[in-house]
Amino acid sequence: MIAGLLVAASLVSCYLPPVAGPVSVPYVQPACSYCPGHRGVEYAVAPGTDVQAVAQGVVTFSGAVAGTRYVVILQTDGLRATYGMLQTFIVTRGDVVASGQGIGHSGPRLYFGVRDAADDPVDPRPLFGVLVGRARLVPPDGGSQRRAQPPRLTCSARVSGVLAV
Repeated sequence: MIAGLLVAASLVSCYLPPVAGPVSVPYVQPACSYCPGHRGVEYAVAPGTDVQAVAQGVVTFSGAVAGTRYVVILQTDGLRATYGMLQTFIVTRGDVVASGQGIGHSGPRLYFGVRDAADDPVDPRPLFGVLVGRARLVPPDGGSQRRAQPPRLTCSARVSGVLAV
């Protein structure tokens, strides 16, 4: 598992979360492949919230399992992301998606899980970054303002910790 994590992590910079909302159920690493755990995170969101792909990739599954809608994307960084508890999905198997592209709409919760090349679950939280904008002063005389620079995706220190494992 660690070798797969190192390979996958070396290709990952960081992602924006698939939705803007609080994590309501955290990742819990299972002790073994068949042991209990929570192999992803769940977000508490309003039903119908837009869900975006966290990275570029190809949709490998888009459908329902036991009445729950899922989209699975094999990302170009080698990780496989699963988006679950969807109310609707707007992508189908074989579609190529870009980072930030809409893939569907959530129910009242959204499941997001990540697996490495060895099919082992990976805690997705250290892979998330934040958009950081630069503060600008407004001219006191009401003169013309310079255009703001676009925000940058900044990775947390925890991503560096993942890479160092």
